[in-house]
Amino acid sequence: RQLDSTITAQRPLDFFIYALGEVSDDATLPDRHYAILQRLKSWGLPVCPLIKVCRGTTELMQYYQHILQQRDQLDYEIDGVVYKVNSMALQKQLGFVSRAPRWAVAHKFPAVEKITQCRAIDFQVGRTGAITPVARLKPVNIAGVVVSNATLHNMDEIARKDIRVKDYVIIRRAGDVIPQVVNVYRAKRRKIQLQQWWYWSTRRNLSSYLSLHKVAIPKNCPVCHAPVEKTPDQAVYRCSGGWTCPAQLVEGIKHFASRKAMDIDGLGDKIIQQLVDKQFIQNVADLYQLKAQQLVKLDRMGEKSAQKLITAIEKSKQTTLARFIYALGIREVGESTARTLAMTYTDLDELSKQDEEALQTVEDIGPVVAKHIVDYFANEKNQQIIKSLRASGVQWQKTENAAERRTLAGNTYVLTGKLQQLKREQAKAALIRLGAKVAGSVSKKTTAVFAGENAGSKLSKAQDIGIPVYTEAELIRLLKEHNLDL
Repeated sequence: RQLDSTITAQRPLDFFIYALGEVSDDATLPDRHYAILQRLKSWGLPVCPLIKVCRGTTELMQYYQHILQQRDQLDYEIDGVVYKVNSMALQKQLGFVSRAPRWAVAHKFPAVEKITQCRAIDFQVGRTGAITPVARLKPVNIAGVVVSNATLHNMDEIARKDIRVKDYVIIRRAGDVIPQVVNVYRAKRRKIQLQQWWYWSTRRNLSSYLSLHKVAIPKNCPVCHAPVEKTPDQAVYRCSGGWTCPAQLVEGIKHFASRKAMDIDGLGDKIIQQLVDKQFIQNVADLYQLKAQQLVKLDRMGEKSAQKLITAIEKSKQTTLARFIYALGIREVGESTARTLAMTYTDLDELSKQDEEALQTVEDIGPVVAKHIVDYFANEKNQQIIKSLRASGVQWQKTENAAERRTLAGNTYVLTGKLQQLKREQAKAALIRLGAKVAGSVSKKTTAVFAGENAGSKLSKAQDIGIPVYTEAELIRLLKEHNLDL
């Protein structure tokens, strides 16, 4: 993936067709997946030459081993094979689970592992102040990707695997994506230790040798130098600097501006980093004080781009309470929890006055999340930032009575099939806003099922046990009856 399209244009990109999308009603096609692909191939479209029809698990495993042996000789990277039901009628009958088809399953290959040296272990600071150790590796090519860094997660992970600087380690890409340190290559370590023992013993300084490679958590934040703290019941160490820590500030602004939060289009990572480096912003509220004259001073930012970003920032002022709560970055409060809080309390002022006991009466909120919420609103700096944001014009529609919105409370619905007018997530969110529960499977406790096109086993089960089934049109009518704008 490249930002510069001219680089992409120079690359000989190619693809294999593996299925059909939308097909007109009058089209006549074979009734087998394999036969359809052969038809496409006869039309001159690119189809993978390695596909094969197998019968039974024995043939499947033979095919898997055959492709695994060819893996390194292929002109492209693969991480496994996919088994598909050949009959199109059975595919339709089996249907989907969310986006995943029941009629196909991936059989992954073992991850490619390489040995390289851990040259250093640095510490990165995240949005919540979590300090994460990262291994800086001697670059090594793993399945077509050069890996030079790998997260070590926390100090407990380092202790468990006994990873030390200068160690040779076994690396793989977990799921063929995320670089992961599997373990220490101990045979190599013993050889190095013998060499170093000889070196240090001749200087009568064995204590220096013994502590040479071990990693210790820094006492102060590597970015802002604030004291590092550890909660007794957690493995994570955290910087105590809060918003004064530039690393936490950058990550906090990224989260605040993200699509599922305030959705500030065009405010990317590099722009945020420059804004913090140039001290144009000290917290998220400062975003709404930015001027185009400041933005044009940033790298690769012209007047037109600057004005476009100012417009996007201004547009983000009109939001929802759920988005705003999520954007604040309260620890352990994700999208779902933020939505639940927004449905339970009429406004942020009401939420900020709740104690831990009251918060735990809210669905899916336990003592840990409740404490994080109370601690967040008890912090004067956080309160000042919220006050500044609202003074800048950030607003959402306030509901006078939260109970009025929960008119479907106590009902459990199931969505199945393809909806035409609503997106699945949109329909789910709408029902949740009205207090209903949206389940992933049908049971005797299900109030009703809303079925779209190509509904599968959920529809069949609902019919079998006598659960009412409604159409998408009836779902939209229900939502409008409860005064919900779509």
